[in-house]
Amino acid sequence: MPAITLTPLVWTVARLAAVAAVTAYASRRVSQPKDLEHERMLDRLPEGVSGHSHRAEAERAMHGAARLRRVMRMIPGGPRLEVELAGIGRVRLRRVG
Repeated sequence: MPAITLTPLVWTVARLAAVAAVTAYASRRVSQPKDLEHERMLDRLPEGVSGHSHRAEAERAMHGAARLRRVMRMIPGGPRLEVELAGIGRVRLRRVG
């Protein structure tokens, strides 16, 4: 019977331990310097979402890019926070053989 009543407590401790482990791993990891070419490319992306596809004899591909930039206030009258999401992607299918 005590095992049933302790179950929520065990799950809470397990979640906290997992968060602590991820935090410890992230804090010990050595960060690499940013690649300025990649940063410049992401900064040059236009606002919005775009995509196009192309077909070749043995290959089909879809290329896409997206950028979203917003400035918001979490608290009315508080400091402003800029959020920027940018990404470039490609999906490619090829015949092999």
